[in-house]
Amino acid sequence: MEGLVYLIPAALFLGLLGLAGFMWSVREGQYDDLDGATYRALFEEDEMEEENKLNQKFTKETSSDDKDTQFHKS
Repeated sequence: MEGLVYLIPAALFLGLLGLAGFMWSVREGQYDDLDGATYRALFEEDEMEEENKLNQKFTKETSSDDKDTQFHKS
């Protein structure tokens, strides 16, 4: 029982330290691009640039199509 006097504060300190480290990593943007490392490991940079251009073109086309589409109740 005397050991709990030391273990409980130590556990709380380590928990708060881990929470502070997690909050710091979120604030620094460590979790912003989760798929980027996967693509960099598997694909060449030229292929990634081409895919990004196609994705940008597709999103521009679909966003302009959405503006033109109107739904009416019958």
